[in-house]
Amino acid sequence: MLIKDTLTQSLAAISTQRLRAGLIILAMSIGIASVSVLTALGESARRYVVNEFEALGTNLVIVLPGRTETTGGQPPLFGETPRDLTLDDAETLFRSHHIAAIAPVTVGSAPVSSLGLERETNVLGSTHALRRVRRLTVAQGSFLPKTEVDKALSVCVIGQTIRNELFANQPALGQWLRINDRRFRVIGVLAAEGQSVGTDFDEIVIIPVASAQALFDTHSLFRVLVEAKSKPDMYKAVDDIRGIIKARHEGEDDVTLITQDSVVSTFDKILTALTLTVAGIAGISLAVAGVLVMNVMLVSVTQRTAEIGLLKALGATRRQLLWLFLVEAAMLSLAGAVLGVVLGYLTLGGLQVFYPSFPMHLPAWALLAALAVSLFTGLLFGVLPARKAANLDPVAALAKR
Repeated sequence: MLIKDTLTQSLAAISTQRLRAGLIILAMSIGIASVSVLTALGESARRYVVNEFEALGTNLVIVLPGRTETTGGQPPLFGETPRDLTLDDAETLFRSHHIAAIAPVTVGSAPVSSLGLERETNVLGSTHALRRVRRLTVAQGSFLPKTEVDKALSVCVIGQTIRNELFANQPALGQWLRINDRRFRVIGVLAAEGQSVGTDFDEIVIIPVASAQALFDTHSLFRVLVEAKSKPDMYKAVDDIRGIIKARHEGEDDVTLITQDSVVSTFDKILTALTLTVAGIAGISLAVAGVLVMNVMLVSVTQRTAEIGLLKALGATRRQLLWLFLVEAAMLSLAGAVLGVVLGYLTLGGLQVFYPSFPMHLPAWALLAALAVSLFTGLLFGVLPARKAANLDPVAALAKR
């Protein structure tokens, strides 16, 4: 029996049992679609998180007050760290020759009102350097002016959502906002940024850091964002920052330093493991499809006993019959895989419509793996029916005709 004959026989068997073949293809396609979609979601989440942090810049170092060792194993709470970070601490970091920019940050929530409209929003205090460190774009006006960090100017820069809700069609530049009991003049409006690493810059008001400290009655900083001059400088800057703060805090190493690289690497590992785990869970549906393939093929062997006996009587060998049923199982599995991939892409396309900001991505390795696994599953669960067909006695098989 030639390869061409094997393929012809398998296609003929599939075409005569369309319902049975359709069930196998449907089961396999659902399994492949599940694996494809869940793998794509995991990979998309990994890429989204990595891209979010990479957008901050590759030379970013975040300085947080307090360390796990000095806070009893709990995250440092506001005002409860061994020693707060101050503006003087931030300014002193410029002693390092590896640092290009420093943006001290103070945050809080307060009611913001203008022209009779009011809403609660996040207020962020920083300096002109924040624009460079966080890659912010100003759509109208200007950003915070370059001045002494301890100068409490009454100016602010607002996000697009704040601008639209408080000023609607009126020009925002030059208008006055009231934040708590203080008034700030709008000097700039940020371009639409959206959510970025937990901060929505469309719904934020940025004021000078000294003004924010006076507004929230605190001398401490929430964190300090540091930009190193280059990638190699970043690791040297980390050592310098730790040494400078330790010297200022009486030898106490009570700050946590987070580099963009370390965060991206950690999230990358976690989300990669999650992607593989989810794909493994989805693979259970493939196993179920494989069991269905085996059961349907066993029924097929029973119904085709006379045909198998006739083939053996005409000289077909055990190996040829084995391959005949394995090829049939493989063809059904591959057909199901192709349909599953199509269903997977259609599902991802539908999800992309509802979540346009979340890029759906099915990696090539997942696509190839899905096809390979489906073929392997079909062959694996097709072995038992194929061996049963190959081991039939031709005389007994023909007697059942």
